[in-house]
Amino acid sequence: MDIYDVIVRPWVTEKTGTLMEQGQYVFQVNRRANKNQIKQAVEEIYGVSVVAVNVMNMPAKGSKMRGRRRIVRVAPWKKAIVTLAPNQRIQALEA
Repeated sequence: MDIYDVIVRPWVTEKTGTLMEQGQYVFQVNRRANKNQIKQAVEEIYGVSVVAVNVMNMPAKGSKMRGRRRIVRVAPWKKAIVTLAPNQRIQALEA
């Protein structure tokens, strides 16, 4: 798997903003990627050294809209929390 296929996109929310201050970054990753592939991809793309990678499989969700009975299904996805070495930052995601 190519390194650019491993990372789908960075996951930026208010909660991940507080994690960035601690040197942890959250990414949505390919569902078939493992921890070693995620580590290599982040190190090569952003030029940082990764200490740890934690992954979570997020389940599919269904939500209903008001009014008519329409169910929207969100597909399952995989989330990775990447911990960087001390005093390292990813400047592209901090802006």
